Amino acid sequence: MSWVTNVLLSVDTAEDRALVHDFDRWLQTKAPRRGQPDVQGVGSLRALHNSPGAWGGWKFPETLLWAGVLNHADIPVVVQRFGTIDWRAPALAQLFVQDQEQGAFRVWMIRDGRARQYAPLPDLDADE
Repeated sequence: MSWVTNVLLSVDTAEDRALVHDFDRWLQTKAPRRGQPDVQGVGSLRALHNSPGAWGGWKFPETLLWAGVLNHADIPVVVQRFGTIDWRAPALAQLFVQDQEQGAFRVWMIRDGRARQYAPLPDLDADE
């Protein structure tokens, strides 16, 4: 049985590609699985900005965007890892996360040195 999480990663500058590659490698080889911390590797990312056929319209995308489907990912650990990466423009790095059975993406951005959820606004009274 699987537990699927859709992710999108957007960064501001092409100089961050090596950091995205490192994050992708970590997802493939080191990221812990939810409920199975001894099992590592949850999926990978693929660049969408290099695939103009994946986009509608007549123009090429002017954004750097990667997408991936993770399986059994420990999402809080993935988000935390995203927040610790030394992005060149951390305020412009965005991680979109839609966990299985969630109807919307959660948008995470880096502020004050850590990842914070911006949309939808987190329900601080809800149990996680």
